[in-house]
Amino acid sequence: MAHIKSRKHTVARALPSRLSQTTAALALMAMPAAVFAQQAGPAATDTLPAVKVKAAVENDYKAEKSSSPKFTQPLVDTPQTITVIKKEILLQQGATTLSEALRNTPGITFQMGENGNTQTGDSIFMRGFDTQQSIFVDGIRDVGSVSRDTFNLEQIEVVKGPAGADIGRGSPTGYINLSTKVPTLVDAASGSVTIGSGSKKRVTGDFNTSVPALGDGTAVRLNVMKEDSGKVERDYVKNESWAFAPSLALGLNTPTRTYLYYLHVEQDNIPDGGMTVFGMPGYRLSNDQQTALTAAGVGSVAAPSRSNFYGLASDYDRVKVDMFTARIEHDLKPGVTVRNISRFGRTEQKYVLTGVNAVNVGNSTSSTNATTGVVTVTPAPAGVSASDPSTWIVARSRQGKNQENQILTNQTSLNADITAWGLKHSIVSGIEFMQEKQSALGFSTSGTNTPANLYNPDRNASFATVNPSGARTTGQTTTAAVYAFDTLKINEAFQVNGGLRFEKYKTTYDNVAAAQTVESLGKVGDLVTWKLGALWKPATNGSVYIAYGTSQKPPGSDSGTLSSSTTSANNPNVDPSEASNIEIGTKWDLLDNRLAVTAALYRATNKNDVVAQDTVTNEVIALGEKRVDGIELSAAGMITNEWQLSTGLALMETEITSTNNALQQGGELPWSPKLAFTSWTTYKLPYGVLVGGGARYQKSALRSSNNTVFTSAGLSRMPSYWVFDAMASYDVTKNVSVQLNVYNLADKFYFQSMNSGGSRATIGAPRSATLTANVKF
Repeated sequence: MAHIKSRKHTVARALPSRLSQTTAALALMAMPAAVFAQQAGPAATDTLPAVKVKAAVENDYKAEKSSSPKFTQPLVDTPQTITVIKKEILLQQGATTLSEALRNTPGITFQMGENGNTQTGDSIFMRGFDTQQSIFVDGIRDVGSVSRDTFNLEQIEVVKGPAGADIGRGSPTGYINLSTKVPTLVDAASGSVTIGSGSKKRVTGDFNTSVPALGDGTAVRLNVMKEDSGKVERDYVKNESWAFAPSLALGLNTPTRTYLYYLHVEQDNIPDGGMTVFGMPGYRLSNDQQTALTAAGVGSVAAPSRSNFYGLASDYDRVKVDMFTARIEHDLKPGVTVRNISRFGRTEQKYVLTGVNAVNVGNSTSSTNATTGVVTVTPAPAGVSASDPSTWIVARSRQGKNQENQILTNQTSLNADITAWGLKHSIVSGIEFMQEKQSALGFSTSGTNTPANLYNPDRNASFATVNPSGARTTGQTTTAAVYAFDTLKINEAFQVNGGLRFEKYKTTYDNVAAAQTVESLGKVGDLVTWKLGALWKPATNGSVYIAYGTSQKPPGSDSGTLSSSTTSANNPNVDPSEASNIEIGTKWDLLDNRLAVTAALYRATNKNDVVAQDTVTNEVIALGEKRVDGIELSAAGMITNEWQLSTGLALMETEITSTNNALQQGGELPWSPKLAFTSWTTYKLPYGVLVGGGARYQKSALRSSNNTVFTSAGLSRMPSYWVFDAMASYDVTKNVSVQLNVYNLADKFYFQSMNSGGSRATIGAPRSATLTANVKF
């Protein structure tokens, strides 16, 4: 598991010193800027020839390669959409969680939960599909549905498109890899102290030093983090966490390098169960609510205060993470390296939170039995009057979780650059063994779920208690895989990339009911996934490519959970879902290779992710097809030595092309905005001043695929929004700087995430600010 943390907050650092002379670019695709040089002066009586000197300026936004050894070529020569978010841009933005970091790539949305449950952790949708179980740390699958902190990350890599050949089972639209900080031979120390809106308090430190006494090439590093923060305009919500990550490196700058590192995180939060969306822009009253309000002469309703907390004083969310990693690299000879990485990780999460459900405005509630058609009417609750808004109530539910996830893995790979029959090959091959376990205890509630007053909720109200029920589940997936990749350079202008992965998996699942009856399920299978690409380089700094890739997701992929339900994708009797992606794109390093510009056109298809039972044979089968067509544009890097930019634009058209549900045939995929845009830019002024800002836009997104007019209460779509942020920093000395970040400058009301029923949401932070003091040596 990776580091965890909750929502929005800040950290910062100073940018590298500027050059004395620069040239501004007029537009993103401007011609390369001229490079100015200094001229050496004469020595004594001799006149020396002029020497042009190009000063190196750190490029905080543009990455040259992926951290994964499976990608052997620079990003500009890799035929796939890969966005690398470096730690420097996160520090400028004050992005401290993975969810905040992912705002730097377009087309990613977040879901709050479904079926009455509130989702915790990084619930990520990418290109229309759930990607929560496709998060990796240093190329190893991360376990647990928790929120991850960025304090120990070097960079975040977002790989889009089916990537089964890279990672095995997973999301049909890609994965996210978190690259961990490790020791170097450069002695350095830095720290930040942040205060801000919402009672935010955060401290981080990063300390690296070489240790010659332990041998040449030895270094140690320690990253630490402590946070104690509220949430802006959200009463009682608290984010409290601390973490440390020590690491040791041996043999740096030698043929054999060893890295040993450990991560420990603890979190003790008061969770945010969300807000009811009643009365908010776009909210639709149910027929029962409208009838009652019309009869009472009430023409409009007001939304409750965004600060209202509908949880209880006893709500909590506690997480503990431990991760041990050992990595060894050995250069057999120039161009040939063998690597081995082993990891044991464990994530424990225990929480009790109060979820928000339907609002009652003094209305009766009618429901129809789907089988018999009988309509049942429940009268309005006592004491609730449609004519008196102060009596309106919102139903609440108690939810609990006590879950532990473990992963144990060993992976070995070989990278070799060879020449055969006059052709250059960059070959990667490897073998992986992995065991994942998940165990969870069941809960039951006793007592009454007391509704909350809609406009004046009481967190101390008596409420049903959550108790262990005696039920428990245990799931385990064991995987063995082999893979091979090759980048074949035909000549300087043409290359072909290919990859193939074969893996064998076994999943077992035991579901023990409260009555101690046991349901045992299992699934054994093989997966074969592959990718193929062709790339043409019309110039040394650019490429044009076409690529095709596949992925598969078998039952039990989500932490070893299987189900006997005849409509569940985790039913062990069904075949894996299958995804494919074809992509045509181009990549260019412009402005003297300082600015990376990319464009890609893709079609992603996912099959067999709907499960149904044949009415004749009673066989449980997988069927259905979903399609996503899209365009992505991006740019990242330096326009001048002072001006840096990171921006991206995504357009998507989604469709359910085949299903057994007539209401969804031809519908859009939920959480898939047709247009999304993100941008962040900074400019270095004289006297150590840095200014910057960003903008994010997301078009509205459906929360359900049904092709019907919504008649239930709530929102049918997550509304579109623009959000603008800004920052400024000042170098007090060469070692000390201060940074101010202001978020949501226009104080825009928007939804950060929403549940699938459209009744509750997490509200984006209003206008807020943080102030950070940074020290570095």
